[in-house]
Amino acid sequence: MLAYPVDLERDGDMVIAVIPDIPGAHTFGVSEADALAHCVGAIEEMLAARMCDREAIPLPSIANGRPVVEVSPLSALKVSLYGIMWERQLRKSDLARLLNVNQKQVDRLLDLNHASRLDQLQAAFRVLGKRIAIQVADDDVPVAA
Repeated sequence: MLAYPVDLERDGDMVIAVIPDIPGAHTFGVSEADALAHCVGAIEEMLAARMCDREAIPLPSIANGRPVVEVSPLSALKVSLYGIMWERQLRKSDLARLLNVNQKQVDRLLDLNHASRLDQLQAAFRVLGKRIAIQVADDDVPVAA
């Protein structure tokens, strides 16, 4: 799971939230809870921008007592798929060829706003020699960041 630590700072009536591991990812809210709720969108927007620009995805640092915000499991899978492609210098067209699908299907697989099917992501990981491992944990267990 991708869980990024957040720095919170009160500024008058607002709470500013900065995700230091992702340059440009910041938001605000009327309370800490509100600011943290907005962080998921800020994180996913900046990750999507990095993916669009074919840049590396920064990994979360250790929280050290800071609150953490998790991206959705589907977004985490898509970011992981992109990360493997980035490391191997594969383009979307390369993955489309490996999957024997149209490039638009790969575009959707990497689109954080598209509700891709798990079996399609599983197939993409499989052609890259990877598999998806799912784990369920108790909610009171701290997120490893």
